[in-house]
Amino acid sequence: MIESYTDALNFIHGRTKFKKIPTLDRMRLFLDRLGNPQNGLQYIHVTGTNGKGSTVAMMRSILMATGLNVGSFTSPFITRFNERIALNAEPISDTDLTRLAKKVEPVVHQLDQELATGGPTEFEIDTAIMFCYFAEKKPDLILLEVGIGGLYDSTNVITSLVSVITTVGWDHMKYLGDTLAQIAHQKAGIIKKNVPVVIGHLPLSARNVIIKEAAEKKAQIYELGKEFSIRKLNRHTMNAEIEYDGGELHHFRGKLNLSGDYQVENAAIAITTVQVALKKLGIPVNTVDLKKGLATTWWPGRMETIIDEPLVMIDGAHNLPGIQALVKSIRDDFSDRNVYILVAILADKQYELMLGELASLGNVHLMVTNFAGPGPKRPSADLTSVIGEFKTRYPIQIAENWQSGFVKLSQELGTDDVMFITGSLYFISEVRKILK
Repeated sequence: MIESYTDALNFIHGRTKFKKIPTLDRMRLFLDRLGNPQNGLQYIHVTGTNGKGSTVAMMRSILMATGLNVGSFTSPFITRFNERIALNAEPISDTDLTRLAKKVEPVVHQLDQELATGGPTEFEIDTAIMFCYFAEKKPDLILLEVGIGGLYDSTNVITSLVSVITTVGWDHMKYLGDTLAQIAHQKAGIIKKNVPVVIGHLPLSARNVIIKEAAEKKAQIYELGKEFSIRKLNRHTMNAEIEYDGGELHHFRGKLNLSGDYQVENAAIAITTVQVALKKLGIPVNTVDLKKGLATTWWPGRMETIIDEPLVMIDGAHNLPGIQALVKSIRDDFSDRNVYILVAILADKQYELMLGELASLGNVHLMVTNFAGPGPKRPSADLTSVIGEFKTRYPIQIAENWQSGFVKLSQELGTDDVMFITGSLYFISEVRKILK
């Protein structure tokens, strides 16, 4: 019985994470019993291996600058669970979360008894609570981020104004498939009939799958590099000044508040998606609002500065494409500095390849460590077992725990040096709670 906020979180986190057979039938039945709270609302549906959260954050900031009330559903959280469900960037209150968890609890128990495979999973409950919350608040638009994949994701029970596929890369292969084409097939599952889809730069095999799916659904494609383009105007700086062309905007210039070169493409996707959505809503695009939105976007854990001098940043790169994007940013923006990296990675990720990318940087002092992880079934990887495979300019150091590693690297940092803490969103969440 749920009586408190702690009870609500224990109820949610106590549920199973995945079922053996993927299906949306259970989610649809769950929502039907709740009165289908997802109906009657407007959505932008976002999937992708990387860039989802940052793209959602930029869209949210732009849409709020236009005066719209904007709901958002994102994962995972960095500091508190409530961050996942937000209205105008304000997380759901403890009171509302507890009340809505209490509302769905009896339906969950009922389905536990009725269904042979058991009732809703943790993420299905998160999603149902979100739909119930926004059914009450009725925002003008909801930015709906997929949990994993898309085709069988519990968010995939709506028809959106626009579908978005930011990137396709290697992650969650256990659930999505072991080729990029298979992973793309899962992500293409959010494409709906006659609903436009915005896509970023995709590997050829993934792009072919998504283009084919869009054609079959008669979904108009807006592709980065074709229907819209963007370029960074200032080099060797963390915060990009950009020039964008696409839709009704020609040579539009703005400055991004989010750091990292990888945010440039995310910004292009966000600007394009906002244009498409606003046009469908009959709202003109205002470049002043657009500039304000990009310049004020905030998203924790993505090249986020936690100490100004010497510069210490956390970055939630948690898979191979994410680490590759971080490496590119370090090469472009910090090639003239000594860079210290404290890294910990979950054991179910491609940690050897991820570590190899970081080790390839000639100006990097690398230290491997570990952290608690989200649970006993998802431990931190033993990176010490693979560090002997890499030839690095500076010896790779080992820290028994990240706290001692942070202290040691902090003592080595010069005034003009920079430290990155990276490898897992769960890791940087743990770090951020203490250091921020």
